[in-house]
Amino acid sequence: MELPLYLSFREFENQYYNNLEKWFEEYHNTNETEYLKALAELYKPYIYYNFANDRLQADASIQIKDCFFPYYEKIGISFCTSCENGKPIKNLKGMNHEFEWKTISMMEYAQHILDKINRYCSKNNCKEGKNTLDLINNYEIITSREGAGYCVNYNQHQVTIPFLKAYLPVYGQTVDMAVYRDFIFSIVQITEFIDQKLKEVHAFEHTVYAKLKSEAKFKVQLNQQYLTMCN
Repeated sequence: MELPLYLSFREFENQYYNNLEKWFEEYHNTNETEYLKALAELYKPYIYYNFANDRLQADASIQIKDCFFPYYEKIGISFCTSCENGKPIKNLKGMNHEFEWKTISMMEYAQHILDKINRYCSKNNCKEGKNTLDLINNYEIITSREGAGYCVNYNQHQVTIPFLKAYLPVYGQTVDMAVYRDFIFSIVQITEFIDQKLKEVHAFEHTVYAKLKSEAKFKVQLNQQYLTMCN
C-alpha cells in the first residue's frame, strides 16, 4: 500500500484511522505498529534531531548537484552530460565539467521538477489528459539537462515522490508557498503524533526521535574518530 503524505497536521490526523483501515484491508497479517513504522519512514526525511535542544525540528531540504562548466557562457558550452553517475567528463575543448553540492528547500526542488515537466510538455505537446502527477517520475523528463544548473539524481528522486505527489499542482506553472509553509509548521506535529502512537505500543526504538538521535550520535562519533586520526 502506498501511504499518502499529508502537508497539514489536521489532514493527517483526520485521515489516520481511515488509512489504518485500508492498511489492514491490504495486509491481513499485520498490526498498527507496522503501520506506524511505515509512517515514521515516510516523514523521517523531513525532520532532523537538534542536539542543542534535544528535540526534532523541520528540515525539508535536499542536497543536489549544481552542474556547470567554468566560463561556459564565454566559450559556448552549456550542457552537462555526466551528472547522473557523478563522473567528470571532458568536452571537445578539453575542459572538465564541474559541480558543487547545494542544499535547497523541498519547495525549490519541487519547482525545479515542475519546470522540467512544463518544458517537456511545451516541447512535446503532451497528450490531452496528461497532468503533472502522470509525469512526476518520468525518467526522460527528470534526468533531462538543459544548460547549466541542477542535475537530478533519479535514485534520490524516488524518495521525494510522496512529497511531490502531495505538493505539486496537477496543472500549473508554480508551487504554492503557503501550502509549503503549512507543511513546515505541521511536520514536527505529525512526527510527534507518530512517535506518541509508537510509544503507546511500546515500540520506542522505532520512533523518529530515537532513530534520528541515534544517527546524529553516530555521525558525531565518526567525526571525532576522523579528527583523532588527523591529529
